[in-house]
Amino acid sequence: MDGNGRWAENQGLERLAGHKEGAKSVQDIVRAAREIGLEAITLYAFSSQNWARPGAEVLGLMNLLRDYLFEERPEIMENGIQLRAIGDIEKLPDFVREPLDSLRNDSASNDKMVLTLALSYGGRESIAQTARALAEKVASGEMKAREINVESFGQAMPTAHLPPLDLLIRTSGEQRISNFLLWEAGYTELCFSDLLWPDFRREALYASLEEYKGRKRRFGLTGSQVESGDLAP
Repeated sequence: MDGNGRWAENQGLERLAGHKEGAKSVQDIVRAAREIGLEAITLYAFSSQNWARPGAEVLGLMNLLRDYLFEERPEIMENGIQLRAIGDIEKLPDFVREPLDSLRNDSASNDKMVLTLALSYGGRESIAQTARALAEKVASGEMKAREINVESFGQAMPTAHLPPLDLLIRTSGEQRISNFLLWEAGYTELCFSDLLWPDFRREALYASLEEYKGRKRRFGLTGSQVESGDLAP
């Protein structure tokens, strides 16, 4: 969800004003995703690298996150949304982590849509954490090194509970994925929008989904194999 700061600068406002306007896009996009029946949506809310931003901006972002958790709690619960989080959650301040943990626990049995917040998250960091966890299992004798493969590694990732990642949308005109869901994005369709995140509302989401519908996903096969249904290796 990129472009909050540039949106504010374009308006002659402080960067935090852009983050506040971006929070409105979060609300609209999550509601739209639920209404059209998306199974899961993951929002890159705060990266591992964002901690290096000016302290005032980081504090402002943490306050916005806390406010979102309190303000959206009724809607999340009433609409059967299951809230999850990935990343180094322990680094979050208590005033954010406590309402986050509370809402995650209370919404755990909801089954209409999974909303995952990537917080203090990095794709490389996530892969390294998973590799370390598997190495510890091998060292303890819980599993054998030869049992580590694509399937077992994926099941050890923090996103194992999510369906395969179909579409990754990056806003603000930047054409990179910036350390987001690197493992999960192996065969993901990428969509780059020139809109800054505060301007990315449900109409833009619908347009991205329409673009996605026109893609031909082959997963390493030939187009004729996909069209004929001959998916055997």
